[in-house]
Formats: sequence, C-alpha cells, structure tokens
Amino acid sequence: MTLATVCVPKTGAIHTRRWVAEALLDLVGWTPDRPLETFRIVEPSVGSGAFLQPLVERLLARVSNQSLPWADLLDVVRAVDIDSDQVAVCRQMVRELLVRAGAARGEAEQIAGAWVQRGDYLLDDDERQPADIVVGNPPYIRWDDLGETRSQQYRNACRTIRGRGDIYLGFWEKALESLRPGGRVGFICADRWMRNGYGAGLRELVGNSFHMGAVWAMHDADAFEERVMAYPAITVVSRSPGERTPVVVETNETFGQAGARQAVLFTNSTRESEQGSGWRGYRLDHWYSGKGLWPTGSPETLSQLDQLSGLPTLEETGCRIGIGLATGCDARFVVDNVPPIELDRLLPMVMSSDLTDQVVRWSGHYLVNPWGPDGQLVDLDQYPLLKQWLDVPAVRGRFISRRRLDQWHRTIDKVIPGLTDRPKLLIADLRPRLSPYLETGQAYPHHNLFWITSTSWDLEVLGGLLLSDTAEMFIKAYCVRMAAGTLRLSAQYLRTIRTPAPESLSAEERTGLAKAFRYRDREAASRIAKQVYAV
Repeated sequence: MTLATVCVPKTGAIHTRRWVAEALLDLVGWTPDRPLETFRIVEPSVGSGAFLQPLVERLLARVSNQSLPWADLLDVVRAVDIDSDQVAVCRQMVRELLVRAGAARGEAEQIAGAWVQRGDYLLDDDERQPADIVVGNPPYIRWDDLGETRSQQYRNACRTIRGRGDIYLGFWEKALESLRPGGRVGFICADRWMRNGYGAGLRELVGNSFHMGAVWAMHDADAFEERVMAYPAITVVSRSPGERTPVVVETNETFGQAGARQAVLFTNSTRESEQGSGWRGYRLDHWYSGKGLWPTGSPETLSQLDQLSGLPTLEETGCRIGIGLATGCDARFVVDNVPPIELDRLLPMVMSSDLTDQVVRWSGHYLVNPWGPDGQLVDLDQYPLLKQWLDVPAVRGRFISRRRLDQWHRTIDKVIPGLTDRPKLLIADLRPRLSPYLETGQAYPHHNLFWITSTSWDLEVLGGLLLSDTAEMFIKAYCVRMAAGTLRLSAQYLRTIRTPAPESLSAEERTGLAKAFRYRDREAASRIAKQVYAV
C-alpha cells in the first residue's frame, strides 16, 4: 500500500475482486465436490454480492445433478446487509442465477427472498443462526463515522470491540460464536487486530478457543476494486482442533488469480514451504494465544523471536517510551518565528525533519506552550498575549476545545514536566529503517517522534543496540510496512523490543555499540548486537 492510497469510504463498502472471493471460498471448503446442500453458509455483509455470486454458482453446480427439490435449499444460504438497495440488487442476481439453473420464477423468488435479507449482523440475533461457514469482507467503519448511538449499540453487543478499533472486530466475534463444531470463518479484512492494542479481546478469543487455519498477508496485493489503505489479509479460523498454520507472506502487486490458485493448493496441502507468482508460503509449528501482539515474519524470524522471548523488554530494563506532543492545530501552536507572546511560553520543539545525517539539527521551531511546569494549564489572565495569539477559530473550533470549554486553549497532549531537559533517544515515524537519534535535553519532541528515556542505559549504547538488525527485527515483526518497506511505528511496537540487561554487556561491547551509534554504522551495530543477544 502507498501513502497516496485513498482511505476507506464511510459506508464501509469495499468491493472484493472475484479471484479473491474464489480463493477464500476454496480455503473455507465451499467447493462443489463437497455436500454443500447439507451446510449452512452465511455472508454477514453481502454488499454488491462479490462473495454471494460465486458461492451460489458453486452451490448450483453441486446440486445440478442431485435432483433435489428447490425448497430443500431454503436454509443453505444466508446473506445479510444493512443497505436495502444492496439487498435488492443481490436478490435480483440470485433470482437470475436460479432461473438459469432451472428453477421456476416463483421458486427463485422465494429462495432469493429467504437467502438475502436486510439486517444488522451485529445487532439482530435472528441473523446469527448456527453456521458451518461464515465468509466475506466485513465493513470497514471507524468509530468517528458511526455516530454516538450506533457506536454504543455495537459496543454493548460485542465484547471484543474496545478502544477506537474498527467494527470488523464485531463481525469476527459474532461469526466465531455462531460456528458449529468443525465450522470455519473466512474473512478478507484488515489484519491490524493481530498487532494493535484494540485487537486484544479478539486475539484472546481466537488464540484460546479456536484454531488459526490460514493467514495470507495481502497488503500489497490488488485485492479490491478500489485502492484503499486497508492492510488486508485473508484469514481463516476454525472451530476444530488443529496444529500447524499455513501462512502466505511477501505478496506483492503481481499477486493475482494465478498466484492465488497456487497459494490455495499450498495452503490445503501438507508441504512445509513453497513460493509462486507474487507470494511465498510456509507452515508454522504453532500459533499464538492470549492478548499479546501476534508477530509475523519468516519461520527464521519467528524462531529468533521465540529464542529471545525470555529477555526483558526495554521498559523492564528501566526505559520509558512515549510519543511526542500532538497539538490539534500545529498552524498556531508550532512556530518557527517568535510570535508576539510572552517569551516564557515558548518551548523549543524538535521536529522529525531535524533528524538528519548523524545528529539532531534543531530547525528553530517552538511550541506555543499553554502548560506550566506543574503539568497544569496556565492561567490566561496572567498571559494576555498568549490568550490573544490562541484565541482564533482554528483553535476554538477543535473537537477538544469544544468538549472542554474551560480548557479551550490546551493542546491534545499535555507537556510532560521535565521531558524537555532529559536526554532522550528520538525515533521518527515513517522511515525505511529503525533510526534512533540522541537529543541531549534541549527540546520537546513533536507528535511524529517517539522518545525513549532511561535510568539505567547509557543512551549511546542503547542507541547502538536499536540501530542493529536484531532490534529492527522486533519492529518489523509487528508494525505496518508502507510503500518501499517504510516502517509505520507506534509506541506499542517499540515496547516489544527485548534486550539483555545493560549491566550484562561487557565494556568492549558497550564501547563498540556507542561508537557504532555515533557513526551510524549499522553493520558494526548489528555485528555486536549478535554477540550481545547470542544469536
């Protein structure tokens, strides 16, 4: 996915390409060589029918020679959507398929009406009868686009929906709960629930009570009719015992119908590993359980992560990790010329663009700082020039200003007392490599910078360790990778990095890491890190 990709539409409707639907139906076992007429398959968000059409075609191919009464198929398919227009379109499509297969108009009308229903899968209990297969592309709708009433209804109905996650979490939860023994859920949707805080409840549900049947990471594949920033993956979860999980990774823009057919054959086989047109696959000996973040990567990477899992995290070695300050209106709060305000309300601010070459080069930006040294907002009556500078529609009109009228002049984040003066490692988001820089305690970090302070580490030594391939391996196992492998970071990913205790490093290792950090020598840092980590 590229940064220029458009975002998901507010309707949540993203139309899946035919080859993706066909591959997913293969993976969940909806194939004409099986007794499909004895199953119940559910499509919980039918949309324009991208999954419904091929699944009906497969069902009709199966029963064409079975001489079954059409009425016997009434309970086999259930397709649901909240949009009545989409329901009407899909019913018409089903009617035409049935008539072409030999059903009378009246029978086709009855079956189409039974199969395709208007409803809300997350709220309507009638739409979640026991199922053998649940398949589809659940909607992508963020909480900001739901409205307060609907958002609260979904939170009340789905225990896995927490924080500011997408409603597809609820579709996973309800689909899994509906499965009969041996049943499968197969969705193409964002895989961020595997590696983000808001997915903890769903990870716990899947990891502890179900079997991960297959995962295809498809971030760079052309899976949808529109270009969307969705980080999609095909994921199959089953209510049946299982051991090894086939994983398809490194899909690229060439991954399409031919590659998907190859990947299906691999996934449904017992082969250890394989590669094909735009993909590479392998089998994991075990999947993950509990609420923790689920890593991704090659078997070699996952094996190394397992080996290092007994080491302490950065925070357990005495580090503190955070992200810089978000203002909600940088045009007024972040300046590069001194505005007409009280000078003690200016706080030097380091920007992502200041991290260049081998050092931090401050570009002269300041935060117009409404926070006092005690961590509380200053009294604007004592700062009339600050009040005049901030009292503009761009600041007053922010959501945070409207929510707390008495604190309209605040920034979204508080200024952490003492952080400016503390030496800290800074790491910029959206860089191709994990790149720590030392800020010696003169400026406050902007919101697209992550910071690390420590009471136990020499920060140059720690910086050298973080510069290494081994430390970067942790990040790449969890974070989103954008165009050209650019890392999309978060504090929670930095918290996954494990290191030996600082006192366990030899004097030679500490000296070598510090030197590698000062000279941005990744090769030397990586070589010494292998000794330190004993990998």
